[in-house]
Amino acid sequence: MGLDKTVDSMDEAVADIPEGASLAVGGFGLCGIPSALIAALLEQGAGGLEVVSNNCGVDDWGLGLLLRAGRIARMTSSYVGENKEFARQYLSGELEVELVPQGTLAERLRAGGAGIPAFYTPAGAGTQIGEGGLPWRYAPDGQVAVASPPKEKRTFDGREYLLEEGIRTDYALVRATVGDRHGNLVFRSSARNFNPLAAMAGRVTVAEVEHLVEPGELDPDEVHLPGVFVQRVVRVFPDDPAAERRIERRCVRTEQEGGA
Repeated sequence: MGLDKTVDSMDEAVADIPEGASLAVGGFGLCGIPSALIAALLEQGAGGLEVVSNNCGVDDWGLGLLLRAGRIARMTSSYVGENKEFARQYLSGELEVELVPQGTLAERLRAGGAGIPAFYTPAGAGTQIGEGGLPWRYAPDGQVAVASPPKEKRTFDGREYLLEEGIRTDYALVRATVGDRHGNLVFRSSARNFNPLAAMAGRVTVAEVEHLVEPGELDPDEVHLPGVFVQRVVRVFPDDPAAERRIERRCVRTEQEGGA
């Protein structure tokens, strides 16, 4: 692969993602999600996807679009409470779900990208996370069809820890504010969230960037994710409807209520 990792379109960037692929997807809620790449993947048609992401978007945006189209077979997430279709598919047995404590999920992605196969953490010790039995998939009759297995435990300094495995995925989709042609990425404020971790976990990482710059324009000290973790870079344009920045809930107060 040459040093220039740019591709011409979102469609080209996701064209080779096959049926049943595993994906790590950046974002937190709807903040910093690779919405244009998700839209392109929706059009591309691959299904049976196994997705690792902090959440699954909302009913009409982000990963929720793939979910509504029946294209996601399994989710590994921390929070799924903003998506009614997610709840319906999970409870009806159409979707397999592994819920993971948020810090553990972040570290599993980072560990996978760093080549660390597993690590110990106290998060979840003494709960069903460690003991097993959490419903991963329901049967149509409401019985538990697949349950989480118990995790290996060890005690360090008198405290119990669980063994958690690092996560590696076939592909990763992320969004950055600035990227250069070599794949070096800069994220803006809270949009940084899970994006660097997801990028590290993917064997093939695709980054949509709002501003594409030439190699050497980024100060090395400003780079949040080095290009070694990125295989494809594609520019997202502001007039692309899929590039819209949404929030889950707009919360405002009137002046009478004490707002500005």
